[in-house]
Amino acid sequence: MDTSKIVGEKIKSLRESRNITMEELAQRSGLAIEQVERIENNIDLPSLAPLIKIARVLGVRLGTFLDDQDETGPTVCRRAEAGDTISFSNNAIQSRKHMEYHSLARSKADRHMDPFIIDVSATDDMDFVLSSHEGEEFIYVLQGCMEISYGKNTYLLNEGDSIYYDSIVPHHVHGYQGQAARILAVVYTPA
Repeated sequence: MDTSKIVGEKIKSLRESRNITMEELAQRSGLAIEQVERIENNIDLPSLAPLIKIARVLGVRLGTFLDDQDETGPTVCRRAEAGDTISFSNNAIQSRKHMEYHSLARSKADRHMDPFIIDVSATDDMDFVLSSHEGEEFIYVLQGCMEISYGKNTYLLNEGDSIYYDSIVPHHVHGYQGQAARILAVVYTPA
């Protein structure tokens, strides 16, 4: 199942259950009202940065938007289950999709980290916009070569290489020279 359509519905449901208007959510998250509306209506595939801002306003973990169960004990993700994806864009305004996230712990309700296998699509677009959000990220390259723009630095990672960084520093993760790749990523965002 492609969970892309579920994210907007969950955001809207959580917002309404907390009696927060769309305007309040936009203001408190620092996002444009049009962007919030497009996300809730599943028109735009948001990047992680706006989702993290929305999660903070709603008082939930980033993973809440992906959860499908409320398991509090250990969670096992079998290979067949890791096929379900959620897609995020690299620029929500233009709705460009370049990564498919396979959540490895979406049924773990009380987690503090969100582990993903991410398939990075090949792209001709090299006009990447750096973004930042609270928390930390860990990336391990499974296949291909990744380029991580981090602040004023650029890091090339080959298969078997990893990077761990504070995500408050503006950054962007993409395949080197637009090539496809596959990574393991763990995202931590404080609640």
